[in-house]
Amino acid sequence: MKPLQAGAQSERDLFALVEAFFKTSFSTDNALITEAVQRMLAAGGKRLRPRLLLLAAEANGAGAREHLPLAAYMELIHVGTLIHDDVVDGAQTRRGVNATAVDFGNRVSVLAGDYLFAWIFKNVTANYAPPVPNILATTLAEITDGEVLQHRAVGKLDLPLTAYVEIAIKKTAALFAASAECGAIAAGATPLRVRALRDFGLCYGVAFQMLDDLLDLTASEAELGKPVGNDLRERKMTVPLILALESGSASLREALARSYSEGARGNGRETNAHLIAEVGQAGGFARTREAIASYVERAKLALGPLGTAPARAELVALADALARDSAARAR
Repeated sequence: MKPLQAGAQSERDLFALVEAFFKTSFSTDNALITEAVQRMLAAGGKRLRPRLLLLAAEANGAGAREHLPLAAYMELIHVGTLIHDDVVDGAQTRRGVNATAVDFGNRVSVLAGDYLFAWIFKNVTANYAPPVPNILATTLAEITDGEVLQHRAVGKLDLPLTAYVEIAIKKTAALFAASAECGAIAAGATPLRVRALRDFGLCYGVAFQMLDDLLDLTASEAELGKPVGNDLRERKMTVPLILALESGSASLREALARSYSEGARGNGRETNAHLIAEVGQAGGFARTREAIASYVERAKLALGPLGTAPARAELVALADALARDSAARAR
């Protein structure tokens, strides 16, 4: 297997830097798996996890290009989890294109995800000293645990917000936190700054997951790259539902209980539209926006130990973008 090599891309824009790196440097010894992963990468994505790692490194005096391989591994871990998620959920689309399982089948997709994780960890352990490999191994275990917890919470209308946050931290925020933490460690940051960047990643990741939940109910299919209301069809307990149910709306609880008791994928567009309207009327969207804003503020406050490092402003801008996108969902 060929490890990722740092390229000569000089553009400051971190998104462009990561994109160029993937186009020129990613391949494995298995042509089919390389194709499946490259198709997923080509489908798009904001590359937030590698950008967090590079910004964390820059905030501690390092150059972005020297840490591109490690940043790329963070995105590839994310890609591997998406490939597996689509198999588990039976998803047909991802980022506006066919899910990997649609084009390659479930067996190849599961094996592709497994192979990708093994390939990543072979290269990480060969090229990075502890604690980086330990952090990534722990993170992958957390992601898996979070997915299991979410699966066990399906259809549980009494799921408390604390349980939801635990799931969000494990399945989503853990990889953001690991990205920021590893970027800081690779750049030789002090323990105080490493912790600050990890805390930023955790709070950012929870806000990111909450926004994802909100968009599933309020965005268009074109914006999502997948059908609207997927979470409802899969009977997931997302933050807008949990917060809306806290309002004590009997009609919403009855509607959800009736809909969720019919089983996963039993809801059509008309049923979902009714449920979405009920969630909004019960304050689910407004309270979700407030929760996102709260986690965004916590993320920004965590950056205090970075002082006036230029990269701090870029991290703040990434966090503010979540709150801005959330506020735009006024319905």
